[in-house]
Parts: sequence; structure tokens; C-alpha cells
Amino acid sequence: MKKAPTPKAPGGRRRGPAGLLGTTNGRKAVMAVSGAVLVLFLIGHMVGNLKIFLGAGAFNDYAAWLRTVGEPALPGRTLLTVTEVLLVAAVLLHMWSAVALARRASAARPVRYAARPRRRAGGYVARTMRYGGVIILLFVVWHLLDLTFGAVNPKGAAATPYDRMVAGFDPSRWWVTAFYVLAVAMVGLHLRHGLWSAFQTLGLVRGRARRTLSAVAAASAAVLVLGFVAVPVAVMIGVVK
Repeated sequence: MKKAPTPKAPGGRRRGPAGLLGTTNGRKAVMAVSGAVLVLFLIGHMVGNLKIFLGAGAFNDYAAWLRTVGEPALPGRTLLTVTEVLLVAAVLLHMWSAVALARRASAARPVRYAARPRRRAGGYVARTMRYGGVIILLFVVWHLLDLTFGAVNPKGAAATPYDRMVAGFDPSRWWVTAFYVLAVAMVGLHLRHGLWSAFQTLGLVRGRARRTLSAVAAASAAVLVLGFVAVPVAVMIGVVK
């Protein structure tokens, strides 16, 4: 039995793994996988942040565990470093696939059509995702400098994770909390849009399922946003101090 010939790209070249990444479906797959990795991280990070409501001891122990998990079989911080490398790779791949898909979509429509309500909505979503991504990126840089490295935190790098968290969201630094809430809201919009796009790509958005899946995407994003926002708000109003 003869094997099916390998698909050829334009120009007669055979399409291999690299060629697959040049296709729309390949780039969508990269976006989906990298997005799933980031969502799993966000869920785990949110659950870890919520441990602050259990008290300073529980939160500091959790932070210490992140750096020692795997010991003594592995050197300290090994799994945390691997996770960080995977996250950086996921972010870069997610950004690359988003830009590549946007450019391909733009190239496929070289002539602008008259604006229609649906087109305007699509343009609004695209702008929100684009500028929201910039806001999130800037926030991540600040967040690392503030709560991870302590470089811009009032308590400094020598303080415990609990103390840095409380100092970071002190009411006197209300602008930090406002920036945090804005960035998390952008993450929520990204998550909702990503889930909805995934449902559409999988062909699940049909008939009555449309409303249900839209609610699932919105509810998932809302839970994530509320889970992250709960901590800075609790510090601001004095529930955590």
C-alpha cells in the first residue's frame, strides 16, 4: 500500500514541521497551546495568591515551597526555574502567533470595505486585545520588580513575601492597585476572547450552544479576575494587613 505523498507548499517544496507553522492552522495551534499553558499558570497563581487569607505563615510557607519543591532529589529552585522558562516561551510564542495571524488576516483583505456594525465590533475587539496586551506586558514587568525582586517595593527584597504583598498594595499606593486591577481586567478580556475563539475553532458554537458557551467564557474570565483582584482589595480595605 502506497503512502500518501507529503503535501507540498507553493513552489513545489514539501511541507514539514516548519512549513506547518507557516499555515493559519499551525499558528492557531501554537496560540491555543501557549494560551492553555498561560491559563493553567494563572489558575495556579491565583490559588496561591488566595492563600494570603490564611495568614502570613501559610502564605510565606507556600512561597518557600515554590523554591524548594523537588528537593533533595533536585537542586533548589529547579522546578520553579523550569516553569519560568516555559512561561517565557509560552508568552513569546503566544505573541508571535497573534501577530502572525493578524498580519495574515490583514494581507487577505488588502481592500478596506465600508464599515458595518459587525466590522466595527471586530475592530474594537482587535484594538482591545492589542492595547490590552501592551498593558499586561508593562504590568508583568512592574509586578516582577515589585513583588518578586522587591526592587520597587517599600519593604525591599529582604522582606517576606507576605510583607511585600501587603506593602505593595498599601492604600498610599492606590495607583499600583488601580494598575493591577486594570491589567487583570485586560487578562480577563483576553481569556474570554480566547475561550470564545477556541469554541468557534472547534465548531462548538451552534444554535442554542452559542449562548451557553458565551456564558461559560464570560464566567471563567470573571472568576479569574475576581480571584486576582480579591487580594489587593483586601489589603486596601484592611482585611489583610
